[in-house]
Amino acid sequence: MEIVFLLTGPTDDGPMLDLMQRYELRLKHYHPYRRLELKSIKKGSDDRAQLKTAEAKAQFGALQPGDYLVLLDEKGALYTSRSWSDQLQKWMNTGPKRLVFCVGGAFGFDASIESRAQALLSLSPMTLSHQLIRPVFLEQLYRGLSLLKGEPYHHD
Repeated sequence: MEIVFLLTGPTDDGPMLDLMQRYELRLKHYHPYRRLELKSIKKGSDDRAQLKTAEAKAQFGALQPGDYLVLLDEKGALYTSRSWSDQLQKWMNTGPKRLVFCVGGAFGFDASIESRAQALLSLSPMTLSHQLIRPVFLEQLYRGLSLLKGEPYHHD
């Protein structure tokens, strides 16, 4: 099984990208991992619904049959570090070919991609920018996997 981090639009902030790459190197020690960045969709109008629909089309295009899709969304489930690692293990135990974590665009997800997702995950009840959430999630993914391996990264 592969873990895929599906990003709607490129990471356009240098320090964020540096931090992401730091955790991605660590992640590969635990599990096959890949980041997929979708091209930015230039909105032709100020219509948020049209933009989210176009982003959903690109997101669907990146998915494969058998993917277990988890959307990072402020409306999603909240976990402690230990309960997060337990949930991560449960998702991996379902036997998907790929466990896909998706970050939406600036205006969130279209209803069509939300209905395709098996789960919604929140890292905070507050809204985080779609650029900032990237390294934050990767650190939490690393933390969860290190907990599953019983390694000393996390301290209660």
